[in-house]
Amino acid sequence: MNIQINDSVFDSFPALETDRLVLRNFTNEDANDFFLVRSDQAVMKYLDIEVHKTVSDSLNMIERINASFDDKTGLNWIIIEKSSGAFTGYCCFHRLMRENARAEIGYALRPEYWGKGIAKEAISALISFAFNKLSVHGIEANVNPANISSKKLLEKLGFKKEAYFRENHLSNGKFTDSEIYCLIESDLNG
Repeated sequence: MNIQINDSVFDSFPALETDRLVLRNFTNEDANDFFLVRSDQAVMKYLDIEVHKTVSDSLNMIERINASFDDKTGLNWIIIEKSSGAFTGYCCFHRLMRENARAEIGYALRPEYWGKGIAKEAISALISFAFNKLSVHGIEANVNPANISSKKLLEKLGFKKEAYFRENHLSNGKFTDSEIYCLIESDLNG
């Protein structure tokens, strides 16, 4: 079987749209809003990645995000609420595992948008894109075991827990555990 990621999605940035949301590419003008997400202690509590200390940190990350698209190694979207035009968060496939036709998903929302179905709507759009356009076989999520909300969201969307790794990630000088969730296309049809 020869399954390959569809590189034509990198010809131009694939903006996505749902009933309430527009998912578009990052620009430098998003740095202040992005900083609000990546510097918020509540948002970052379970992400086990470095908190942004300045808007420059966010600008530098936007440059890396855009370079990952140019290099065909990642796809990152800003989540905009249509009705207000508000920056609600972001979602991404921050790692493509071409040899296994898999993508690792990530997402974060500003706290004022939690519990409104925005993450579910945005991730549903990414799932459809991944299987129908990007042509991956599976989508993987790496979750801090204490992040109950994220695990519930993934389960609602059909992801299944596949693994639990003890102290496999060093973040801010501390080892943390990880749970790995996965969704393969046949999970949606079966």
